[in-house]
Amino acid sequence: MRIVIGMAVAAIGLYAFACLGLYLAQRSLIFFPQPRRFGSDASVVKMQLNGVQLMVSNRPHSGPKAVLYFGGNAEDVSGSLPALAAAFPDQAVYLLHYRGYGGSAGKPTQADLFADALALFDKLHAEHAEITVIGRSLGSGVATHVASQRPAARLVLVTPYDSIAGIAAVQFPIFPVQFLLTDKFETWRDAPQVTVPTTLVAAQNDEMIPRASSQQLLGRFKPGVARYVEIPDTGHNTISDSPAYPRALVQ
Repeated sequence: MRIVIGMAVAAIGLYAFACLGLYLAQRSLIFFPQPRRFGSDASVVKMQLNGVQLMVSNRPHSGPKAVLYFGGNAEDVSGSLPALAAAFPDQAVYLLHYRGYGGSAGKPTQADLFADALALFDKLHAEHAEITVIGRSLGSGVATHVASQRPAARLVLVTPYDSIAGIAAVQFPIFPVQFLLTDKFETWRDAPQVTVPTTLVAAQNDEMIPRASSQQLLGRFKPGVARYVEIPDTGHNTISDSPAYPRALVQ
């Protein structure tokens, strides 16, 4: 009996230690900061947002229309600038390098990403009356938060999710993820407050974001607000290679 009790205590201890390890390492599992590898120094502007210097890759263009882009958790957004500039030739294009990414100062957290995104929108809205907000993967949650709080003209979500916490719960079913995660990225909380035309662009063979998560998010928006577009024969990281991708962004 003592052996059984000892084994049970050891198992509980190992489980608690594993939970602690997951809690302490969670942000290293969510955020993978990348250096800026594309574009010249002329294509990047430094902005002070919330007291932190952040880098913003951009293609300037005068006029009322602009595109504001938030990338994935392991994305160097400077690589997406040429494609977005081509898809929106008559609009200014801005891509935020999150804290810790692409030369931006600080370390990324959900709260800081949301706050920085709102501050950047406010700064740009003083120059551009109509801003299309685009978010890819992790950035789809950031973009949805912005559109729920600010007067965006359109919202486009690429490979979006209903909740990072929900996906993590499936990946780590033996752990109480909902209680361990600090950055849950629960897009479903913001979706009902979005009132502008919204497009969800999903990859048919997405190996990272389950289709059920994207479609569940679709149902969170008010009737008539959002539509769902699936790009055939693409994966999570290859969706932007499809000729159908830029059309889905602008339509």
